[in-house]
Amino acid sequence: MKSALEVLREFFLLGLTSFGGPSAHVAFFRERFVGVKKWLTETEYADLLALCQFLPGPGSSQLGLSIGWRRAGWAGAFAAWFGFTMPSAIALTLFGIGMTQWGGGLDGNTGWLRGLQIAVVVVIANAVVSMWRALCPGTLHKLVALAVAALILATEPAWMQLVVIALGAVFGLVFLRQKKVDETLTSFATARDEEEEGSESRETFGEGGSTGLSEGSDPVKSGKALGIVCLVLFFALLVGLPILTKLWPGQQLEAFHSMYRSGSLVFGGGHVMLPLLSREVVDPGWVTPEQFLAGYGAAQAVPGPLFTFSAFLGTMIDGPGGAWGMAAICLVGVFLPAWLLVLGVMPFWHGAVRRPGVRAALAGTNAAVVGLLGSALYDPVWVGAIRSSLDVVFLLGVAAVLLIMKWPSWLVVVLSGVAGWGVFSLAG
Repeated sequence: MKSALEVLREFFLLGLTSFGGPSAHVAFFRERFVGVKKWLTETEYADLLALCQFLPGPGSSQLGLSIGWRRAGWAGAFAAWFGFTMPSAIALTLFGIGMTQWGGGLDGNTGWLRGLQIAVVVVIANAVVSMWRALCPGTLHKLVALAVAALILATEPAWMQLVVIALGAVFGLVFLRQKKVDETLTSFATARDEEEEGSESRETFGEGGSTGLSEGSDPVKSGKALGIVCLVLFFALLVGLPILTKLWPGQQLEAFHSMYRSGSLVFGGGHVMLPLLSREVVDPGWVTPEQFLAGYGAAQAVPGPLFTFSAFLGTMIDGPGGAWGMAAICLVGVFLPAWLLVLGVMPFWHGAVRRPGVRAALAGTNAAVVGLLGSALYDPVWVGAIRSSLDVVFLLGVAAVLLIMKWPSWLVVVLSGVAGWGVFSLAG
């Protein structure tokens, strides 16, 4: 229980301060759980990140689930999701309920929002440099990362991210099995084995052994059994919900089905989900285009996962349970696929990464992930945040505080919002 509460505390703080979208969340998580808390090694973190890049759904939320699972088992996974998700979900629900009174909306020219966006540029740049050093030790690794970044920047489709990750895995399996690379990967695995030796529960569910299982049960076997249940339930709901909505039509079930389908089929993060959600809620007339865009503006201005936009949409849909009830239904519906997929795959993934062939493939995948983050650093992060010389001056100030004075990233982000409100408001 102590470990789960520790996970809840850490992710709740991140849920309050993690502005900037999925790329920024990856950087925040790495800084906190690899750099500060030491819950994961750089390679373990990259392994989890590679897994979440392969799966559909909200990548940063899935990564948080995985970290919580590694730290404190099933309870830790729920604590990570709850802590990271609830701040923005509650804020967007309140925004939806009071939107007619608040009015106006939010846009990227708001002073405090510009300050936050610029701070995120520094956070992500720091993460990209650190991961480049750790995960691209050889010439081939660096070439993979650069090639991936170039390919992503030169192409439009979101599914190209999956293609380059798969190509990175194939490249690693074929070309990164030389003795030197194998020795490097083996040293990572040895360090992991030494860290986990003597604690079976740590090996399977994360430090502290909080598995949520009864004494005397086999955590590996139980974890895999529950994983299979999660995977079966994922596909059962994907196939069965359309049938249920025909048999028992109702606003609650139809809204849940729409959100579950969107969360199951989207690749590439929250921004890619927006066209899907628009078809699900605007086309049927549940939400007007104006309401949809206003909620999207608010979702960009709050910390945490963009998928909590679903809570706002729930408040706009008339249904039993009122605004709060429909917000909860939509929120659970869009995140449930991520839960089922990550927790279904994790028990098998943990053992698979110990195999030499898988480690070689992951070496290529990790290099590809560095390239993905590098491309995201330029577009949309840099392109969206840096628009003038004043923005560059502000960025240099943030870099000095974060990288030289070593202030905590969450504090730098908050102070950047305050400073941005003053600087950019005065600049007009």
